[in-house]
This record gives sequence, structure tokens and C-alpha cells, in this order.
Amino acid sequence: MQVLRPITTDDFAALTQIAVESGHGFTSLPQNDDVLRDKIETAEDSFNRCIDKPGQQKYLFVLEDSDSGEILGTTGINASVGLDSPIYHYRLRNTALHSSRLGLTNNVETLRMCNDYTGATEICTLFLREAFRQGHAGKFLSRVRFLFMAQHPMRFSDTVIAEMRGVSCEQGESPFWQWLKQHYIDLDFPTIDYMVGSGDTSFIPQLMPKYPIYTSLLSADAKDVIGKVHDKTRPALRMLEKEGFKHRGYVDLFDAGPTIESKLENIATVRNSDTGNAKIANIKGGKMYALCNDKVADFRATYSDKVDVCATSGEVTLSQELAKALKVSDGDDVRFVA
Repeated sequence: MQVLRPITTDDFAALTQIAVESGHGFTSLPQNDDVLRDKIETAEDSFNRCIDKPGQQKYLFVLEDSDSGEILGTTGINASVGLDSPIYHYRLRNTALHSSRLGLTNNVETLRMCNDYTGATEICTLFLREAFRQGHAGKFLSRVRFLFMAQHPMRFSDTVIAEMRGVSCEQGESPFWQWLKQHYIDLDFPTIDYMVGSGDTSFIPQLMPKYPIYTSLLSADAKDVIGKVHDKTRPALRMLEKEGFKHRGYVDLFDAGPTIESKLENIATVRNSDTGNAKIANIKGGKMYALCNDKVADFRATYSDKVDVCATSGEVTLSQELAKALKVSDGDDVRFVA
């Protein structure tokens, strides 16, 4: 059985391996032991804090095979971004330039650097190791974050964003960054990617262009990738779009990948999930559900067809094995979604 739980210090080696496998462009997991240890410590502190509003908490989960103990992937949530250090994006906008005397109007597209998502909740760090990309695991890793958020809404902002990985080649170079590098910062994309992932963003207000960039001035390759995602990110983007996330013109500063957003209450999994009281019994089941307990530091979630939901009584009948995986007893609250 595959069970999602909060990350612990014992998962350091597995997280290091995931950082290697995720490759260039996966900014949230740099190959830096100190940064990865700090992420684990921050996550442990976040899960153990009693809070009633979002702050600088960063929740990081791992998906574990309960039989082998192997870590299959990871997924995370930043409760409120841009509080400890600014979060920057470009906003893609159309601007009309008009001369009434000449009777001419010209519509131009610009990229303007902004901090519009300060305070938003960010879902992040979703990575499923390639050997395990089958069945329901990928969909579960994406959607289970919303079960946690639905169960503990006071910990998160009304606005939820996801920064999607932009286009880069096998060598890790970004066409968009190649143009910026030529004109502004003479560092290769993997270096910039590593700096940002390690939390070093002080160079952004110092060296990045402060005035609007006219996209007509970009190279054809750079302009072509604005708002587009990496091939390996397309499945994740499709899942989030089905959840109700939309792109409203914000893109990453470095690879121009899209940032998408939704109101927490409008996310399909949040809206469609429900709670019930656990009843442990032998069950054949049939319909596949994602389920979680109601805890924070001892959060557990999984997916199974050994479930029966009674709409009238509010009971959620679980197999003994499933109840053990979720750490629930008879009568405990369980959140679920089909």
C-alpha cells in the first residue's frame, strides 16, 4: 500500500536521491545537502506548530510503500509565500499605444516584474520517481495536498498558486533565460536554477530588468516558450486544470513557465471531498477513494477501493489494513474524495 505522511529526518537520503532524479529546472529541490536538511527541519517544525492562520510554514510529504519502506515521491505546500523573501513573477500584459493625432494604435505585449502573489499558498515540489509512474500514484500525489488543505483550511491562504516548470533542453538550458543571460545576467540557467532553489534571490532586484520587457524584442525561441511547460510537466498541468486552476498571465522570471491559480474553495477536490466516521470491518469495496485522517503532525493519507461510504449514516467503512495505514480507529473522522 502507498501511504503519504509528513517527511522526517530519516528521509534525508531518499530526498537527496529525488533531488538528483528531478534534474535541472526543478527549483524547489536543489542538490544541496544543507538546503535539503533545512527543508526537512522546516517541514517538521511546520507540522508540529499549533496555528490558526497561514504564515511561513512549509509542509513537505513523502509517499512511502508501506511494505518495503521505499520512498516513491514527494509533494509539498508552502502556506504563505513572499513573507520571508519576495516572490517575483513576470506578468504578461497587452498594452495599447495610441496617437490620436496620427490616428495610429499599436498593441504591444510586455512582461512586468511584480510581487502580486505575496501571501498566497503555493503547492510545490511534486515529484514521483519514474519507476513508480503508473496507476493512481501521480494523481494521488497531486490531489492529496488538497485533502490536507480542506481538512485544515485555517493554515492556508484563500488564493492557491502553482509554479509550473518551463521549457528547457536536456542539458538544462532555457531558451527564455538564454535571451535574458545575453542582455542582463551572464550566468547559465543551471547556475541560476540552483541559486534560486537554495534561497539566493538577492540578485533579482539588483540585476533583473526593472522596466517592462517588450516581447517583440525577444528572440523567437525565447518568445515561443513564454507560458509553456516542460514536456514532463504537462500531466501535472492537466491535473491542476481539471481541479480548476487557471493561468492569468503570470510566468516565471527565469524559464517563463506559467504560474496558475485558484481560490481554495473552488478547487475541485476541496469542494467535492467530505468527512465521515470510520467503521472498521471486512469489506470487498469497489469504488476508488483517496482518504486521509484529521491529524497534522501524524497526518496519513492513501487511496484504496476497500472503502464503502454510506450517504445516509455518514459512516466510512474501511478494511482493517486501510484503517491501520491511516492510523484511525472506529468513530474517528476521515476525509475522502472519489
